[in-house]
Amino acid sequence: MFQDRIPDVFEKLPVARSRRDVWTALMPRRRRAAFRAGIPVATALADLAAILGVAALVDLAYYVSMQGNIPAVSTSGSFELSALVGLFVLLTNLVREDYSIETLLSDRPHLKRAATVWVGAWAIALVIGFATKTTQDYSRLVSLGLFVSGLPALLIVRTVALGVVRRAVTPASASINRIHLVGYEEDIARFYAHNDAEALGLRVIGTSYLRRIDPMGDEASRRAQMSEDLDLAVSVVRFLRPDDVFILVPWSEAADIERCIDAFLRVPAALHLRPGSVMDRFPDLKLARVGRLSGINIGRRPLQAGELLLKRTLDLTLALVALVLLAPLFLAVGVLIKLDSPGPVFFRQKRYGFNQQPFGVYKFRSMKVAQDTVFKQATRNDSRITPIGAMLRRSNIDELPQLLNVVLGEMSLVGPRPHALAHDRSFENRIALYARRHNVMPGITGWAQVNGLRGETLTDLDMERRVQHDLHYIDNWSIWFDIRIMFMTVFSPRAYKNAF
Repeated sequence: MFQDRIPDVFEKLPVARSRRDVWTALMPRRRRAAFRAGIPVATALADLAAILGVAALVDLAYYVSMQGNIPAVSTSGSFELSALVGLFVLLTNLVREDYSIETLLSDRPHLKRAATVWVGAWAIALVIGFATKTTQDYSRLVSLGLFVSGLPALLIVRTVALGVVRRAVTPASASINRIHLVGYEEDIARFYAHNDAEALGLRVIGTSYLRRIDPMGDEASRRAQMSEDLDLAVSVVRFLRPDDVFILVPWSEAADIERCIDAFLRVPAALHLRPGSVMDRFPDLKLARVGRLSGINIGRRPLQAGELLLKRTLDLTLALVALVLLAPLFLAVGVLIKLDSPGPVFFRQKRYGFNQQPFGVYKFRSMKVAQDTVFKQATRNDSRITPIGAMLRRSNIDELPQLLNVVLGEMSLVGPRPHALAHDRSFENRIALYARRHNVMPGITGWAQVNGLRGETLTDLDMERRVQHDLHYIDNWSIWFDIRIMFMTVFSPRAYKNAF
């Protein structure tokens, strides 16, 4: 099948009659290649220059304010520390391809990503300094100045880089990728309807339409018609010299795609297959290799053994420490609940956990005890909520007993919030990919909750937005992402939004 031939799609040099012809043909591509290679290098060097420049200024300010003179050799360790942090920033950004033109042109939260990398790099530097017992070699005042001043400098550099790239890469610029579309009329129309080439940083320089083959016709005439269309399309592509050719024929038309691949592998352009609407459902598709088998990855697998160990270690450590430190609070809350209304201190309800396994989630009881066993979601100004319960829910204190679930291995500190069984069964049939939330351990807090997506779900759209945030967390998990969410849970005002 044509899918097995994807790794064999390579660009070929054009046929030319002399070296001068080859140079003339390749000159536009050389300029584009130089531009595309130069932007990541320039952006990375700008980040490093900003970090080292801030270090020099902080060092200067420190010596002038503290000693009144500038020594010949710095003894604050600012250069070594800034170089170490800068190295971590550059390596992380290179691994995540944050310096590539495609990333800079995308709608990703660039400034948030840069800030996250900055904080993470400092955390690593501090761990290394603690482990090697070298933290005393650096001035604390200078280190604090570097951390506080370096982040704005890094954000300014990233903002400037985004502006420069987006101004330079326009449909009229020579550096933009020039593409040619090939497919049936309805598929090309769908591409134009769902994609803005200018917003994608592309320029469509040509389109070749393939005629639908009469299914009742004989095989010879069908092949002749397709060959005629492809010969014409190849001639147009050779004349226009695009950088990339996109075949928009649906993957269900395997035989036609085979013919397109055979035709366009002969032209000097990169060849791409775009299988219709599936691309729009999964915007972060990646070509992955498992053993010797290649495939398109549309969702990451559950966490690996090392990642699970790291996450579980963090969960268990923080949960045990929190339970010890919060023991007086638990006791006080238990007394208040008993004085407020009759009933147990804790409320336990069945929820679905990892791999849709049911477990009992612990919470402080915030409602009056009722005989009605039918689940009903809490609403604003719900008469069932007790006065103490309202306070507990607004402050998220009612969720703290779930630390016991974390210790028992039924939950994590961070993950998609578990919903009542009735909710799970209802929304699983109405919202696409809802069940993917159970591919990881549920959490006390999550990416949806710290973004204000909590409380009552009046419509399917409310739950869809929550699920989208949960899936973003699953597909982009890292230990730093967990730490960030825990920090936001405590300090972000949005984490307390819609709490009632």
